[in-house]
Amino acid sequence: MADQKKETTEEGLIAAPVIALQEIGSAGQNFLAEVGSMFWFIINTFNETLERLREGRVPFTASSFFRYAERAGVDSVPLVGLVSFFLGLTMALLTGYQLQRFGTERLVPGLVSIGFTRELGPLITGIMLAARIGAAFTAELGTMTVSEEVEAIEAMGIGPLRFLVAPRMLALFFLMPCLSTISNISAIVATSLISKAYFGIAFPYFVDLVRDSLLIRDLITGVLKSFLFGLLIAAIACYRGLNVKGGAAGVGTATTSSVVTAITVVIGVDTLYNVVYTNFFPT
Repeated sequence: MADQKKETTEEGLIAAPVIALQEIGSAGQNFLAEVGSMFWFIINTFNETLERLREGRVPFTASSFFRYAERAGVDSVPLVGLVSFFLGLTMALLTGYQLQRFGTERLVPGLVSIGFTRELGPLITGIMLAARIGAAFTAELGTMTVSEEVEAIEAMGIGPLRFLVAPRMLALFFLMPCLSTISNISAIVATSLISKAYFGIAFPYFVDLVRDSLLIRDLITGVLKSFLFGLLIAAIACYRGLNVKGGAAGVGTATTSSVVTAITVVIGVDTLYNVVYTNFFPT
């Protein structure tokens, strides 16, 4: 009996690594399948839109595009501006007090402006839009999928990708750089107030320091990131919404998954972008 228990324990110990590898392989396979599905989702959306344009017909109404642009862009300005303003205040204070110990507090304007234009501006804006707009897009499309409105649109011969997804995707794609710029300006304005109040840096001198620190490549990097983040957030939100299963509970699950996935992807792509950019275009 003891020998049998010993053999069972040994078999379990031998099988444990195999089971772990199987689970890792299954997770990796699901991840690659999800990435592939997302890639083809974006490609098919652009194909449907371009095919409609080649036929000389409008893929979606202008009113729908401007409606989503207003929601994603104009309505998000207060949130993006306020959050970036407070982050700029905090970053200027923390870095300023540390640099003041070495008598280099005049580096604060350049440090914050570069940090926001290249990194924090697009990243913070992407996270906020993923939580605010991405969740809304997923919930809307998920509700339409559950109530079979998407199937009704297909039955009428209307492509759901170019009719439902394309205007949302283009609105977020074009408005994201604008919101990122607002984030940068809000943070720089907050830094100017801190620099004047705590470190005695006058506004004209502050402007000169920012202008001398920023490079064109910093601005271009932030804009490129913003375009990329806007496309990814919209694609993930619409993809989750159109693949909802399980009724009302499925809509909630898809919305949560959309926000978590979009934020994770934005941070991951930002890290990958920085690694590639640093290696190929060293400062």
